[in-house]
Amino acid sequence: MVQMVSVMFVGHLGELALASASLATSFAGVTGFSLLAGMACSLDTLCGQAFGARQHHMLGIYKQRAMVVLALVSVPVAVVWAYTGELLTWCGQDPEIAAGAGSYATCMIPALFVYGALQCHVRFLQTQNLVVPVMLSSGATALCHPAVCWLLVRGLGMGRNGAALANAISYLANLSFLALYVRLSPSCKPTWTGFSREAFRGVAEFLKLAVPSAVMVCMEWWSFELLVLLSGLLPNPKLETAVLSICLNTNGFAFMVPLGLGGAISTRVSNELGAGRPGAARLATRVVVVLALAVGVSEGLVMVLVRNLWGYAYRNEEEVARYTARMMPILPVSLLFDGLQCVLSGVVRGCGRQKVGAFINLAAYYLAGIPSAFVFALVYHLGGMGLWFGIMCGLVVQMLLLLSITLFTNWNKEALKAKDRVFSSVLPVDMAT
Repeated sequence: MVQMVSVMFVGHLGELALASASLATSFAGVTGFSLLAGMACSLDTLCGQAFGARQHHMLGIYKQRAMVVLALVSVPVAVVWAYTGELLTWCGQDPEIAAGAGSYATCMIPALFVYGALQCHVRFLQTQNLVVPVMLSSGATALCHPAVCWLLVRGLGMGRNGAALANAISYLANLSFLALYVRLSPSCKPTWTGFSREAFRGVAEFLKLAVPSAVMVCMEWWSFELLVLLSGLLPNPKLETAVLSICLNTNGFAFMVPLGLGGAISTRVSNELGAGRPGAARLATRVVVVLALAVGVSEGLVMVLVRNLWGYAYRNEEEVARYTARMMPILPVSLLFDGLQCVLSGVVRGCGRQKVGAFINLAAYYLAGIPSAFVFALVYHLGGMGLWFGIMCGLVVQMLLLLSITLFTNWNKEALKAKDRVFSSVLPVDMAT
């Protein structure tokens, strides 16, 4: 949401500014944000199952361990971002767009380090079913972020670079609120007992789950961002990149509801398995799939109704608005499948089966989705619409594979695996209590 609003502000500075910011946001997502978000997803399994098993002290240890690892991972990513312009030019992107994207990405480096810690706090609270503070903090950040963007972009005259810095400021405000809540709230006293040297131990075991978690998320995230990179190779790259970025931002905004459902089912499944209640985990899975279907249909109807007006929220040019209106009717179909795969992916994370999810996402997007997008866009000359058709193919394959895995899940076996995972990493003091 924060990055989407920043791109919207930049869009009113001109077509080149929008293309540059969109490309930089995509590059940052591919090389940094997806990696950190994916690694943080391992906390869905670790913290969720530990909470269900009532090993509360381990949640704080897991959170600290994740923060240390994500901070270390952010260092080489920041170096890559510093050379974004040169890398994009080397990849064949338009030199003018690449230069602007490089400047934007460099200004987003502070946001990178804050984002990793923020993700760890969000997972830490969600797995304890403490979603209200996360919701309030995220909501307040979303409401204040436009004002921060206006101040830096217009008020201080920093242009597109101001929008990039606004991301870091808003993320930091969000993180500060959650950190204070964890420190002061009575609800977190059992799970947060202060900093511990134990956070620096067991890193190898943490990585065994964090790496496949990152691969699982990155395989999906990268495929969508690759669409923007491919759009730069189409005729009239500024228009194609701008419109496709609008569609991606719109899809990302609508995806927030399925994403919330995915986080909720991941927490519920991990909690129930950790507590030794496989039947409850299975029932929760069935309920959330029905909810995802209802949400997908509802959001799709709204997209169809606003298709002729939505493009003007990003740009004032009629050409961009018309092209966006042509693309919008495709989005509801992709969003429906995307929502279903999101909740099913949440089930996979709750079970701790990220390795399976990683292989599914690899096959769905890189054996089906991206090749199809390339063929539709560059062979059949369907342009940006062809790119979206291709990624829809990947979404369908992904959803069907995840559904098959879920239908054949042995829930009793998963509950036993959760018990083994929790108690194999419990500290001696917890065993005694």
